[in-house]
Amino acid sequence: MQSGMVRNPGLMMQGMLETRHIAVNGDDRLFLPNFCDVRMVFAVVVIVELLAFVTVLLSDGMITDRWSYLGLVSLFLQWVGLTCAAVLCVSRKLLTKLGNTAAAIVSYLLLLLVTASLSEAAFWLISRYPALVALDSLQHDEFLLHNLAVSAIISAVALRYLYVQHQWRVQIQAEAHARLQALQARIRPHFLFNSMNTIASLTRSEPDVAEEAVQDLADLFRATLTDDDNRVKLSDELELAHRYLHMESLRLGDRLRVEWNLCDLPMDAYVPPLILQPLLENAVYHGIERLPQGGTIQVSGRYSRNRMSLQISNPVTGNGVNRSRSGNRIALENIRQRLILAYGSRSRLISKIREGSYQVELLFPLETAL
Repeated sequence: MQSGMVRNPGLMMQGMLETRHIAVNGDDRLFLPNFCDVRMVFAVVVIVELLAFVTVLLSDGMITDRWSYLGLVSLFLQWVGLTCAAVLCVSRKLLTKLGNTAAAIVSYLLLLLVTASLSEAAFWLISRYPALVALDSLQHDEFLLHNLAVSAIISAVALRYLYVQHQWRVQIQAEAHARLQALQARIRPHFLFNSMNTIASLTRSEPDVAEEAVQDLADLFRATLTDDDNRVKLSDELELAHRYLHMESLRLGDRLRVEWNLCDLPMDAYVPPLILQPLLENAVYHGIERLPQGGTIQVSGRYSRNRMSLQISNPVTGNGVNRSRSGNRIALENIRQRLILAYGSRSRLISKIREGSYQVELLFPLETAL
């Protein structure tokens, strides 16, 4: 197993430091979404069209041809909605430099200004070409104030909703960071004590191996104690897993065997940090340690159609009831929630017992750049 280890000290940290300099698209500090995005434009079109339907349904009985009226209302509201989205798209860089409070005020005023300008333009067209709209009683002040009042209410509600959504995303990110910290804290005491005992036992009998173990332990904890929760390269995550298993092999000896089958995986892909080490720790603690003869941990992966799969399996005693221990459930749920936070419904964590082997599979989309 040692032949599969990367023995270059500091390689892990070099990869971690490279990850810190990866540019992240967008600026999460601004509560407004990116209205330049096609999905946001589509959302604006759908919401505005729903608003047009509601407006026509709530109109008085003086409207005889509601379908024609719906077409005119939809045309005007789509005009206003898409123009507002375009203005917020163009102004995004400026709004990002402001605080959220100032950005909200400026955005609100911009939306009202767009509504007033387009209302004036629409009234001018109606006045110049009265055949377009059969509304003889349409008054300028009433038309303008009505549109501004509706825009003021809808804009206030929309901006408030976007701000609440932004705060929710910030909270989710904080929870994800807390989950990562919980995983990091979980590895420290249990693994540290076992590693220190192993190093102490090797100090006299095999000092060279003990020195090597100290170097591995230092590199491992230097990586796990970092506060950086950005995505890391798959190669770095596997390097961390290799170092952890090497430390455990010094303690368990020939009882711990590992088979790797990851040749087809793109090593430059980015994954959430610490998604493999906790699963390997569970495989050692709940599986290999409980078997007098030890066993083999199989780590395999495959890549197909822009999706990645990582699978870890290990032998278990009896029917695997020892896997129901709370520590294992907490670790699995922790990683499952972190995958959901990172990839949403596109990720899955599957655990099962099959023929005396406990298997955990991680499924998530491939990311080759951040």
